[in-house]
Amino acid sequence: MDRPDYHPYIPSPAQSKIAGPTARAHTEAKLLNPRAQELFGGWDRLFAQPFKGITTDGTVVPDLYRLAPNGAPTAAIVDAVAALLAMLSPDQRAAMSFPVHSDRWRRWQNTELYVETYGLRLDEIAEPPREAVLAVLRASLSAKGYEMSRDVMRLNRFLGDLVGGPAVLGEWSYIFCLFGTPLWSEPWGWQFFGHHLSLNCFILGDQMVLTPTFMGAEPNYADTGPFAGTRLFEDEERAGLALMRSLSLEQQRNAIVAHSMVGGDLPPGRRHFADNLHLTGARQDNRIVPYEGITGAGLTAPQRSRLLSLIDAYLAPLPAGPQKVRMAEIERHLGETHFCWIGGTAEDSTFYYRVQSPVVLIEFDHHGGVFLTNAEPAKFHVHTIVRTPNGGDYGIDLLRLHYEQSGHHHGR
Repeated sequence: MDRPDYHPYIPSPAQSKIAGPTARAHTEAKLLNPRAQELFGGWDRLFAQPFKGITTDGTVVPDLYRLAPNGAPTAAIVDAVAALLAMLSPDQRAAMSFPVHSDRWRRWQNTELYVETYGLRLDEIAEPPREAVLAVLRASLSAKGYEMSRDVMRLNRFLGDLVGGPAVLGEWSYIFCLFGTPLWSEPWGWQFFGHHLSLNCFILGDQMVLTPTFMGAEPNYADTGPFAGTRLFEDEERAGLALMRSLSLEQQRNAIVAHSMVGGDLPPGRRHFADNLHLTGARQDNRIVPYEGITGAGLTAPQRSRLLSLIDAYLAPLPAGPQKVRMAEIERHLGETHFCWIGGTAEDSTFYYRVQSPVVLIEFDHHGGVFLTNAEPAKFHVHTIVRTPNGGDYGIDLLRLHYEQSGHHHGR
C-alpha cells in the first residue's frame, strides 16, 4: 500500500526527535532544551493562578449552569471504578487518588514528556488493571467516544513506530487519576491524559461534565501496521469546511480572521510554538478569548443547522443522555454563538476554526510537524479541544453549587 501524503515528512534516523530509549530518559534530555523549559515554566505560572474559567473579557458570566440530572451512566461507571480499585495495591491507589476539589485536575498536559510523579501510568502496570482502566472509559463514554479515544492511543503508537520511539510514543503512554470517592451522593470524577489526549470527567449523581476534552493525532491516519485504516477527525474537518463554504461572501468576510495560517497575515502573537493557533489548550483554564467571527444570529436556518451539526460532532464522546442535555444547553445560546476561521477554504487548504458561546468553546487546528518534519501546517496533524467556559470546566461551577447547597460542605 502506498503511504499517504505525509510520507515525505517521516524523519530519517538522523532527524529523529526521540532523545532517549525510555520515556523518562527522553524527558530528562528534552527538559534541558530552553524551549521545553519555557513551555513548562509558562505552564507553571498559569497553574499558579486561581481557577476562574475561560472568559471573553476576564469576567465570568454568572448563573449559566445548574445542578440537574442529565442521564449520566453513573452506576456503570462506579462499578467499573470499584473493579479497578480492587486490582490495585495500596500504593497504586494512593498514587492516583486525590480529593475532588484538588487542583491536580488542572495539571493535565498533552506533550509526550513524562514529567508526572503521580497517577496510574498504563505502560507501567499489568494488563488486568490496564484493561480495568479502559473499562472505566468505556462505561463513561459513548461507544464512538471510546473508540475515538482508543484511536488516539493507537495512532500515538503508530507515530512512535514511524519515528523510532515506541517507548516514548506508545499506545499505553497515558495516566489515569481518580478524584473524590465514587459514590452516587457525592461529587467525584476521573482524568485520563497523555500525548494528544486528555479526558476530564466530573460526576455528581447522574450529572456529568466531560471537559476539557483534548484529542489530536500526528498523523491522523495509519496506513500500515496493526492499526492500518485507523483515521481520525474527518467529520470535524469536513463539517467545519462545509459550514464555511455555505457562507456568503459577506458572511465569510465577517467570519475570517486571517486568510493564511502562516506569515504576516496572522494577528500579532497568534501563533504559539506549543499549541500553534490553539488558544485554550493545557493550563489555559483562565484564558481570555474575545469573540471573533460571525454569530448564529447572522446565519440562515440551513447554516444554523450546519453549525449545530458541527458542534454535535464534538459532543460525540458524551453518552446519549448528557449529550442530549448538553446540546440543548448549547442551542439555547445559538444566537450568540460565534464562528471564526483562519486559513483557506479549498479542498487541500489547512485551517483553524473556533466555535464559541457562553457555554461552549471548540477549537480545530491543522498543525505543523512536531515529530514529523513538515515545517508548515498540514492536514495530517490535527488538534481539537472542547471547553466549558465561564467556570464550567472540570465541573468546578457544579462543585461550587453543590457545596453551597449542601450544609455539611459550607466550610469549603
